[in-house]
Amino acid sequence: MTVHVSTHTKQVSKLAKLYEDGQVSDATARTLNKVVDFEVHQLQTDLAATEKDMGEFERQYGMSTEDFFRQWQAGVTDDRMDYVEWASLAQMAENLRKRLEFLTDETR
Repeated sequence: MTVHVSTHTKQVSKLAKLYEDGQVSDATARTLNKVVDFEVHQLQTDLAATEKDMGEFERQYGMSTEDFFRQWQAGVTDDRMDYVEWASLAQMAENLRKRLEFLTDETR
């Protein structure tokens, strides 16, 4: 799915400000909460699938993704296709975790 950020950035920012100030209708508040819940659920689903794929590499190569990725970043591994895919999955998982943490962190 392509998101056209520039098209809606101002509108979303304005709506977020109104939401923060408690100036939206109950229906809008419920809708926004459902949108966030949907995004959290989608991120959790994507992360679980990514972690499953990383687990297959962990079993195949007998090391954790964390250990592999440290070696990858240090240039210790070669550039075989499996390693490129595994490194990509590790980066995707980290991005998904950060987005999930952002959406679920109550202190923000």
